[in-house]
Formats: sequence, C-alpha cells, structure tokens
Amino acid sequence: MLTMDWANSNVLVTGGAGFIGSSLVRKLLSLGCTIRVADNFSRGTRENITEVLDQIELLELDLTQLKNCYKACNDMDYIFHLAASVGGIHFIKKENVGGLTPSIQMNTNMLEAARKADIKRYLFASSACIYRQRSDELNQFKESDAIPANPATTYGWAKLLGEIQCKAYHNDYGIKCSSARIFNAYGERENLDPRWSHVIPSIIRKAIHYPNEGFKMFGDGSQERGFLYVQDCVEGLLHFMDKVTDAEGINLGSAEVVSIRNLAERVVTLSEKKIEIQWDPSGPTGTNRYCADQTRMRKVLNWIPETPLNEGLQKTYQWAKGVLNVE
Repeated sequence: MLTMDWANSNVLVTGGAGFIGSSLVRKLLSLGCTIRVADNFSRGTRENITEVLDQIELLELDLTQLKNCYKACNDMDYIFHLAASVGGIHFIKKENVGGLTPSIQMNTNMLEAARKADIKRYLFASSACIYRQRSDELNQFKESDAIPANPATTYGWAKLLGEIQCKAYHNDYGIKCSSARIFNAYGERENLDPRWSHVIPSIIRKAIHYPNEGFKMFGDGSQERGFLYVQDCVEGLLHFMDKVTDAEGINLGSAEVVSIRNLAERVVTLSEKKIEIQWDPSGPTGTNRYCADQTRMRKVLNWIPETPLNEGLQKTYQWAKGVLNVE
C-alpha cells in the first residue's frame, strides 16, 4: 500500500512522452498530481500524451543542457527521471558513445538541478542491463550481482553510473533517491517501429502484418525473459518513490519467465492466424536468459507485479492493432 499523499503535489516526469513515461503521467494525474513533462521527442511522441496535453505542462527540452534541467526542476516536489538515450537491440548492440554520453550528461544535470531545486524525492529509472550474463542457464539476478560490474553495453554502464551518481548525491547532499532496475517492460504505447522496437512489440507487429510481412525471429527461441507489464511497472515506480529513500538499486521485474519461442507462439495464438515462425540464428539476440530475483523488491516495497503475461499480451496486441489500423 502506498503511504505518500500525491494529491496537489508537483511532479516532473522526464521522458514523459515515452512508453513508460506516458503511462506514468496518466497514473499520476489520476492521483491528483500537477504534472510537468520534459521530453525532447527523440523517442517519445506527442501522440502518446495527446489525450492529456490539456492537463499537463509540456516542456520540449534537451536535458543534456544544464540550463534546461534547471528549468524543468524548478518548483517541483518529486522527480521521476526516465529520460535516456536508448533504442532497440540494434541500437544497444552497435551504439557505444550514443548509448553512454547523452545519458550520463542528462543524469548528471538532472541530479544537480534537483539539488538546487531542493526537491523532496528523486527516482532514477535504471535497468536490468546493468547485469552481465553469467552462464547459459537462467540468470535470476539478485541486486548484489551488479558488483563486480561488467555490463555488456554502454547503455548498461550509463544506467549503473546513474545509480552511483544517485548514491553520491544522497550521501553528500541528503537527496532522497531511489533506483529502479526495470526488467523488460512492455505494453501499450511502446514503439512499434521495427528499427527501434523491443521483442514483444516487434513480435506483435510481425503477427499483425502477417502474411504481408514475414515472421522471422532472431536466435533459436531458447532465450528466456521475465516480462513486466507497463501498468505494473508504473505501480512499482510509485512504490519505489514511496518506500526507497537511500538511493538503493532494487529490481523491478516479473517472476513469470517465458522463452522467446513460447512468447512468439502465444502471440501467434492471439493473432488467430496460421503463421510459420522462421528463426534466424545469425541475428542479434541480446543477453541469453535472465529475469529478476524479487526477494529484495518484495521485502522493501511490500509489493509484487500482478498482471499475468497472457493478459498483458492481449491488451498490448489489441492496442497495437488499433495503432496499425489493422482489422
């Protein structure tokens, strides 16, 4: 149960026009918050927040510039810092400087601006990408597995460094911070563009467009993941802000694990089509097998995600059909 009284509080959501951010904005509005969104629309879209534009303050800002972060943080009570330089698997695997430098600049600037604005609490959206694959067996990562650090990508390093910065600002200036290590969020308003999409929207798009487009999957389908429905993710972020103040990095993920092959088969079932799945072992597959250990999350937040994968997939599929205008 949440203990904070959100009503009439001033809340900044960076990256608020993005996938998770736009869902978080809607949730915060329902709690009676006054919302400011800061986004440069590099990944987020106005379409994601069109229906709430008249209820929020929108600032189109580049947060790699410190002056813009001062502007964004001014008069805020709480900050959810979700903005980051990120894309799909092609981006994460190939972009080195692009996955590192902008995010570090934003993280640094936002914390300094939050300090100057004397905000009450600050949440940093971290990622499961801070962890490194240990074996071919399923990796159920505990928080302690982050050290010794060896992320596979610069995106992962940027998230880990962001956590370290939060801890430093907490220790030196007393800022009440939390770092949520998000594992494989999916759901409505996620990017469906094949150049940028993650695995679930990518599979759903293929199924919706089949047979006009082929249904080819990277790898052999044996990779395993625990996927977190976006509404559960948002609820979890509220619990982080409510209960974590010492900048501890804690997992935010589902314990329901599925192979990519089984995931694809579930989406095919939702499509009600006869789809032949083709597998491409030469394509990028990401980290092989991983999910979140929920022990620390359960203890600290007194909460766990509730949405079964089948339910979340069905909601996401129906949303995607509407976006892609396919009957």
